[in-house]
Amino acid sequence: MKILMVNKFLYPNGGSETYIFKLGEALQKKGHEVQYFGMEHKDRIVENHAACYTSNMDFHTGRLQKLLYPFRIIYSVEAKRKMGVVLRDMNPDVVHLNNINFQLTPSVIYAVRSYEKKTGRRVKIVYTAHDYQWVCPNHMMRIPSTGRICFACRDGQFGNCSKNCCIHNSRIKSLLGTIEAKFYEKRRTYGLVDVIICPSEFMKKQLDTNPLLADKTVMMRNFIDKDTKETRAQESGQDYVLYFGRFSQEKGTATLLEACRALPQIPFVFAGTGPLQDQVEQVQNVENRGFVTGDALKDLIAGARFSVYPSEWYENGPFSVMESLMYGTPVLVSDLGGAPELVQAGKTGEIFRGGDVEELMEHIRTLWENPQLCREYSENCKEINFDTVEVYCDKIVRKVYA
Repeated sequence: MKILMVNKFLYPNGGSETYIFKLGEALQKKGHEVQYFGMEHKDRIVENHAACYTSNMDFHTGRLQKLLYPFRIIYSVEAKRKMGVVLRDMNPDVVHLNNINFQLTPSVIYAVRSYEKKTGRRVKIVYTAHDYQWVCPNHMMRIPSTGRICFACRDGQFGNCSKNCCIHNSRIKSLLGTIEAKFYEKRRTYGLVDVIICPSEFMKKQLDTNPLLADKTVMMRNFIDKDTKETRAQESGQDYVLYFGRFSQEKGTATLLEACRALPQIPFVFAGTGPLQDQVEQVQNVENRGFVTGDALKDLIAGARFSVYPSEWYENGPFSVMESLMYGTPVLVSDLGGAPELVQAGKTGEIFRGGDVEELMEHIRTLWENPQLCREYSENCKEINFDTVEVYCDKIVRKVYA
């Protein structure tokens, strides 16, 4: 089978890139041909045989770029044309879309259907929803100026994005987001996709509110690397509470720091970077390890008494929670989005009300003062069986691509 993997970034940048690279590698090992289409970039690590990519789009510099910004984020003529070149060169059986809005735009969907008409070949279009972009113009269902989570646009009322300045707190960018959403809603563009993979039941529920998408969604949880399947022995003392991820408002970092300050007797380790890094480094009982990867991160996770995932937006199917559980480390997670679907409350971790610092503190204090309870949770984690990428690969070929 020939699969064209489409994503705006073709270099390590976030969760969707981790997903396409690992899935693509697994597909190739199974004997399938995988090529990639997206933006050209100096750090690009994957390719297509036609050596054809869109221009790297940086709207923060250059007068011409800023002038073209409104037009290029809504519909990219370049992306459609260059996608056509790759399609004609590769003749794929499946086009697997990931993050495409703004830099590539849904024009790539029309490129596939145009290719079909010209060649008479049937191509299946699969989309993995890494965020809520197709029902929310700012993709997070959250108003950044207030931090309030929001369903206002979910039923096609996209004007709320402009009203609340939901994209980067910018009225202009939010207006463009509204126009983009209305443009593709009117053209029924997303209905041209055959299958939509949702990594959580929560994500599926949100996309199912759009009648165009409701009969196309399937829930498939994200995969975990094969080497993370074995629960690591926690032999490094279990003498800290761990947070690892981005230091930002929507991730609940500020709320967690408030809890840390109120619990000075408990040592916390943070691993990551982000806009709230200065605040992280000002709390006395928080040790900031910075950005940690590979075996060092695995050891850090496995050595914690428990980890905290205090997100204040509707997370999808976070790898961080899955990784923690796979290493035998219980997780205290907020009740928002798909994250609580991964934790069995009272068995492999606990769940608190997102944004509620008092409830967060109560759970942290209880878990810290009851190490035996954490050990029981850790033992229960051994029963968890998330898919490896190899198993996920087999499922997607058999149930989605076919």
